[in-house]
Amino acid sequence: MTIGLTLGKYAPLHRGHQLVIERACAENEHVIVVIYDAPEVTRISLEKRAGWIKTLYPNVEVILAKDGPTIVGDSPEVTRLHDAYLQRLLAGRNITHFYSSEFYGDHVSRALNAIDRRVDESRSSVPTSGTSIRCDPFRYRHFLDPVVYRDLITQVVFLGAPSTGKTTLTSYLAEQFKTKWVPEYGREYWEKHHVQRRLTLEQLAEIAVGHRQSEDQMIVNANRYLFIDTDATTTYQFSMYYHDQAHPTVAKCADESRDRYQVFFLCDTDIPYDNTWDRSGEVHRENFQEAIESDLKRRGIKYVRIAGPLEQRVKRVTEILNALEIEAI
Repeated sequence: MTIGLTLGKYAPLHRGHQLVIERACAENEHVIVVIYDAPEVTRISLEKRAGWIKTLYPNVEVILAKDGPTIVGDSPEVTRLHDAYLQRLLAGRNITHFYSSEFYGDHVSRALNAIDRRVDESRSSVPTSGTSIRCDPFRYRHFLDPVVYRDLITQVVFLGAPSTGKTTLTSYLAEQFKTKWVPEYGREYWEKHHVQRRLTLEQLAEIAVGHRQSEDQMIVNANRYLFIDTDATTTYQFSMYYHDQAHPTVAKCADESRDRYQVFFLCDTDIPYDNTWDRSGEVHRENFQEAIESDLKRRGIKYVRIAGPLEQRVKRVTEILNALEIEAI
């Protein structure tokens, strides 16, 4: 059996890496990818980066090098360190071909007694690097699979009862940050499909799924942040209010919200109520707000309450996002 091996930090996984992996897959009966931890260059976990490879190449064996050496270079001391680590990690596996686009292809292939296979060493086929992408993912997003790119975007969701300023704030922030935002899918759906101001359980499920699809479409062109007007937990609350139950799809989407989004803001009810024909009154706004906040606490979702006029809310959101960026460095 021919066994191909390639390795890297994949921080992030890009088209150049994929070219190497795909060449190995085309030329071998089995392929192993060794992925190194890289806390010094990325905040994305080793497990998530490994997940990209497993998702895109399900037949590839992925080995996590959690304790692998992080020092780089071509000195004899460094090359011996890396070679010895790989030999221990692979525990006598008979690697027949080693794939890379780097200088270390020479010493690693010799250490493993494998054929040295270089792929696009000049970077002419895929003219990019992990360093360039980390500096400006938006600029180089065409070198990234959507599975990867979505994990480079911070998804920021704004919750709150009707008439709490979510849409105004979300669209304004998208303009300020030069990125995309996702309108509340359910509002447009409700206007088209409601019967006597009501939707069925199945229709509410369509809203939960449709909103997710809108997010997935927008995120591939988002720049650092994707701002989102409401999520499935709000759809869940509407379902409970009108039906005292929720469709399994709505319940599942709501349960997944805590891990799907990175930042949650709860817009306060301290702004004037906009009493349009499609709303149920200011008293209902207060009741619905209490239900949303109680639900967030029940689900263990951490959130930041924002209040005041638009300028004050924008300032608070910006402060929170900047603090998160500094914390991640």
